[in-house]
Amino acid sequence: MQIKDKILLITGGTGSFGTAVLERFLETDHFKEIRIFSRDEKKQDDMRNLYRNDKVTYYIGDVRDYRSVEPATRGVDYIFHAAALKQVPSCEFFPMQAVKTNVEGTQNVIRAAAYNKVKKVICLSTDKAAYPINAMGISKAMMEKVAVAESRNLTDTIVCLTRYGNVMASRGSVIPLFLRQIQNGEPITITDPNMSRFFMSLDDAVNLVLFAFEHAHAGDLFVNKAPAGKIGDLAQALIELTGKPVPIKVIGTRHGEKLYETLCTREEMMKAEDLGDFYRIPADNRDLNYAKYFSVGEKDIAEIEDYHSHNAEQQGISGLKALVSTLPLIRKSVFGEHIKAYSY
Repeated sequence: MQIKDKILLITGGTGSFGTAVLERFLETDHFKEIRIFSRDEKKQDDMRNLYRNDKVTYYIGDVRDYRSVEPATRGVDYIFHAAALKQVPSCEFFPMQAVKTNVEGTQNVIRAAAYNKVKKVICLSTDKAAYPINAMGISKAMMEKVAVAESRNLTDTIVCLTRYGNVMASRGSVIPLFLRQIQNGEPITITDPNMSRFFMSLDDAVNLVLFAFEHAHAGDLFVNKAPAGKIGDLAQALIELTGKPVPIKVIGTRHGEKLYETLCTREEMMKAEDLGDFYRIPADNRDLNYAKYFSVGEKDIAEIEDYHSHNAEQQGISGLKALVSTLPLIRKSVFGEHIKAYSY
């Protein structure tokens, strides 16, 4: 994919993902302009003062408001759509806010992109969209459906999706929380030590999106084969890395939480294409002849297993120590390295 001298727009660009993209591309000749679109002027100002780079331009707006999205997409070649409400508890208490941002906001971004003939749009999704049980996951599952539906009717713009698990040390994730509890000498609070999750670094998330940009057809969903581990092992790994023994307090599973997360459902695995480090799930491109939904089925689907964090390769304590040791947060807070990094 030729991305030299192109313009990239990142919605929700002041978040963890947008920051990782900036740090990947600022010092290269890729992209002549990177536009950061978000509603948070404070975070934009922090980013502006940190990077001080004329390649980066900032747009205040909200994906819920088409009139603020459309001007930001003018002249853009590629879009990373990362703007979302991601916190499970807040979406659970305010589900319509999740719908407005995650579902309606995605439609606004895609339609603005199509209007201005953006070449490709990558919509970022989450493992919680597979067999969703909480409002955040349900809204993301609907976001995926909207993206695929919109992609069917576009000729100049390719829309596709990426779905990934927990991004380690991103804003609102458990690693910063556990580390803060350890440093304060408090017990680590975990819901269930046997709860498993996929673990990805921000670099992994960026690599997944770039792979999708390179290989995507309209409506494709790309999934990274991520390492997995148990939350109890993660807590113990952080205790051993910091050398500060604190107790682990089990508080019980919270409302809307799963024991394990699924990256690909069995229905998706039926048609998934194995691309080595990734799965590609093509869009369901049946037409509006609804009869096919009732007359055409899959005989072997019961024999296929989901791809989830309980049956993926488990890292254990030693593997999780190796994984989290690479994170800028750990390298700075635990190992004392001087790292210039935006606060995720």
